[in-house]
Amino acid sequence: MNREGTENRERGSEISTVILFRPTGENELALIRDSGWKLFPPRLPEQPIFYPVVEQEYATFIARDWNTRDGGTGYVLRFKVEAEYLSQFKVQTVGSRLHREYWIPAEKLAEFNDHIVGLIELVDTFKASQGKTE
Repeated sequence: MNREGTENRERGSEISTVILFRPTGENELALIRDSGWKLFPPRLPEQPIFYPVVEQEYATFIARDWNTRDGGTGYVLRFKVEAEYLSQFKVQTVGSRLHREYWIPAEKLAEFNDHIVGLIELVDTFKASQGKTE
């Protein structure tokens, strides 16, 4: 399910938001932290799509089972995006109903970042063969 809510903006008007999740590894997390937890870094040339996911459970699976394969650490991030902006992108189901994500073209990532509401939050950390660490 999409989790929608409202956020108060500076002038008192409310904006509808959607909560999304992003599984990531150590390198991307460092770049997000360097941004002040405000934006996702540009994609690499071999990464034409940015994939935020709809369900935290799916993000956890990727961070725990894929991002730790090489002995690294996997992280789950949570963030809010303006619902009106996000509505231009279709939710893609890439497996079961749990495996839903948005496909944001790399050339639209800076614009996507402009529609993040609040800060990107770290909600889970996983180390290789250790499971959840926070």
